[in-house]
Amino acid sequence: MATRNRRQRKKMHLAEFEELGFLVKWQFAENTPIDQIDSVVDRFIAEVIQPNGLAYEGSGYLNWEGLVCLEKIGKCDESQRELVKTWLENNGLQQVEVSELFDIWWAYPTK
Repeated sequence: MATRNRRQRKKMHLAEFEELGFLVKWQFAENTPIDQIDSVVDRFIAEVIQPNGLAYEGSGYLNWEGLVCLEKIGKCDESQRELVKTWLENNGLQQVEVSELFDIWWAYPTK
């Protein structure tokens, strides 16, 4: 295996530059008004994502899914997974699923 210098590891997101994140899915109840969906998603960002130095990339309408990772280079941990899951469940969202942590550059799950 080739030895890579710091610049190469950074460019390739390896070793100390590895980034761990997780996938998240949830559903709103049928016939949830769009105003309520917007409000819940805005609160999710304001109460969980931003204050904890996380980033969320995702979309949806009644069924949402996306990726959660750190806003800077680094590794999410189990406490952040649990924080996201707990918040979603405690705010009335259904079928909440949070994946295991994975390398967001090299091991993105296909399912």
